[in-house]
Amino acid sequence: MYNEKVVEHFRQPHNMGKMSEPSAVGRVGNMLCGDVMWFYIRVEPDAGGREIISDVSWETFGCTAAIATSSMMSDLAKGKTLEEAIAITNRDVADKLGGLPAVKMHCSALAADALNEAIHDYLTKQARPIPQALAARHERIQKEMAALEERYKAFLSKDPKGQQGEAPACS
Repeated sequence: MYNEKVVEHFRQPHNMGKMSEPSAVGRVGNMLCGDVMWFYIRVEPDAGGREIISDVSWETFGCTAAIATSSMMSDLAKGKTLEEAIAITNRDVADKLGGLPAVKMHCSALAADALNEAIHDYLTKQARPIPQALAARHERIQKEMAALEERYKAFLSKDPKGQQGEAPACS
């Protein structure tokens, strides 16, 4: 099902883990498969004064493809300007991995969304203008996340005996 490069990124993922003191964080999830990703970015000026993503790390709870696409996205984003990073697509991630099964392409989309959410978080924290395409993606992602949290809230509100209980807050 998976090619050698996907398996390599799954078995030996790059840049995995929570970053201490990131410039920004992006969090996304997929309602259909249950995967959740956090992307942490550190933004600093390069030698020419351009803002670049100097470091990236991530935490992903998901399948082989979710882990592999998180790893590859982190490799692709590191060293890029914010504009270059925004332009990285899920197709770029899948292509660099040598392809993904069609049923797993949503994982590469999730990785692209997580990076975009981190960039949106950074620009918001810096009180900077948000490019229109990024703002539209952010709005779509926020709607999906709200639906995901509502779905899990209902699931978690039932105790093992089937009784209704207090739902824990999602964060």
